[in-house]
Amino acid sequence: MGAALLAVGAVTLPVQDAYADVEVSTQSIKGADGKDYTVTNHLVKSALQKSQSDGKRKEWLLVWAGDENIADTAVPKVRDLPGSLTGGIDDVADSLPGPDFLAVIDATPGSPGYGEVVNTITVGPLVENEPHHMQYVWHKGDTIYAGALFGAATYAFDVTALPSVKLKGISLPSQTLGGSVPDAYWVLKDGTAYATYMGGPVAPGPYRYDDGSVHIGNGFAGSPGEVVRFDENAKVLSQSPAATPGGDNAKLCDNLPRLGQPTCANPHGIQAREDLNTLVTADYVEPRNIILDPVKAPSPYLRRPTVRTWDISDRNHPKLKAVSYLPDGPRADPADPLHQESRAVMETTVTNLPGHKGAFAQTMQGGAVFYTPDITAAEPRWRQVFDDGTAAPGFDAANDRNGGSSNGGWIQTSPDDRFLYRAIQGRQPGTFGPDDPGTTGGVYVLDISKLVEAGTDYQCSIDTKQEAEHGGAEADCPTLAGATPINPGKPGAGPHWGAYDNFVLDDDGYYRETQQPQRLAVSNYFVARSGLDGDHKVNIVKLGRDGKVAVDDTFRDEVTGEVGVNFNRKTWPHGQFGNAKPHSELFVVADEDLKG
Repeated sequence: MGAALLAVGAVTLPVQDAYADVEVSTQSIKGADGKDYTVTNHLVKSALQKSQSDGKRKEWLLVWAGDENIADTAVPKVRDLPGSLTGGIDDVADSLPGPDFLAVIDATPGSPGYGEVVNTITVGPLVENEPHHMQYVWHKGDTIYAGALFGAATYAFDVTALPSVKLKGISLPSQTLGGSVPDAYWVLKDGTAYATYMGGPVAPGPYRYDDGSVHIGNGFAGSPGEVVRFDENAKVLSQSPAATPGGDNAKLCDNLPRLGQPTCANPHGIQAREDLNTLVTADYVEPRNIILDPVKAPSPYLRRPTVRTWDISDRNHPKLKAVSYLPDGPRADPADPLHQESRAVMETTVTNLPGHKGAFAQTMQGGAVFYTPDITAAEPRWRQVFDDGTAAPGFDAANDRNGGSSNGGWIQTSPDDRFLYRAIQGRQPGTFGPDDPGTTGGVYVLDISKLVEAGTDYQCSIDTKQEAEHGGAEADCPTLAGATPINPGKPGAGPHWGAYDNFVLDDDGYYRETQQPQRLAVSNYFVARSGLDGDHKVNIVKLGRDGKVAVDDTFRDEVTGEVGVNFNRKTWPHGQFGNAKPHSELFVVADEDLKG
């Protein structure tokens, strides 16, 4: 690519590009608005040759990342931005909006290029997408669905020929008028996907959904949200309301501006059991309010305590069956509703094996894990079975055992239903007062085998502070199998998201799927404009058969040599755009290298 040009005022300065052998190719498709939407591959030929020099087939880690710019940086940095050339070129580059992208990283253990960025696929012309989640796990043949949190767009990527990527389609806000702020995706066996659109209709007022019902919303990034079904090219197949006809609990569900029928319907996490014809979504927050006022949210009741179950017998028309309110636990303080165990149900995860019908849910501000043994029940009963406070000393002996505001994000069952994986950012210093030191975050693993095998007869229940701090007393309660810190000793600097590696390399040199993952990948970034950012690193965590975990210290940044791939760097294969924000990741293998 040679030298890039950076314009500063009336002066144009040459900036030497660290990637001198980048092969660039652009593909475009027409959007519903008639405009061209593009992906541009920036394949680093030397990095690819290095990765392939051992003659082995490759496994890739795909990371959906956003460009960091002036709207993401903290107030002190904004004040220091240069007004002239003497102020620092790096801050100028980082202050301007740049392209968001999908990074392709060599994730093959022992590879000569392990941890190196081989390709960046930029999307255009939209900027300020705030790349958020993709699906939870990728299987051969799946489209990758990737959400633009702020842009209300969904991208559909073709990854059959990695490390190169193509764009299959894009859904624009005009195609999902019943909701906004796309969050997460669940891919069905037929290749289509369900998506949670956490925010309200694009325009405030009444909206008629595909089932004929009409719900009144308070507008973009407000309430109520919806579930969207996409085909493999991100074409909208249906929009289904998450709201109930009569609204939700007025005391527990605030809306700003207020709605005539209060609602907690802001679906975030989403997972399905097709064999049970059941979908589960977790309500997190009315999203715009944590962006408008990240320091002090207007009301703790904008964070949601609810989980929704849906009948998906008719795949194209999910029907809401039940709205469950998670119970408060032994830490609950009426004077501090924001940190009650039930607050901010960010994620849910289903069990996988025939005979198991349960699911788990976790709370970000509440710092707790809940379980129901039967998601097909008319009214599923959820009970707290673990508290993040029990795991906290496993990250750092100096951590206290208060799970409140643990800022936990990703939660996922293992394919064999033996383990539960959990990513914790940790509590920010000062959360509970000026003397609160906060807590270090990391990754922990629970052994859930006894709990899920107990079925509807399970006994586990976190009822006392002793159990919240040291684990449940009942024999079938989850037990801590392993824990490892991310950024040891740094409070509130752990991972938000993660994915398990569902592939292993067989003796014949081809990959296949496995029911016993041996690695996890996690990313240290939430949403900068919410006030909860991160250091923008991606780490791989080794996973033992007994559930013990340890950071892989061989997965290192190609620039700094430090453990973990750092997305804070001056230069990318697509140019000198500075820091980036890695929100989600997936392990993926090219079709020709994967059996099945």
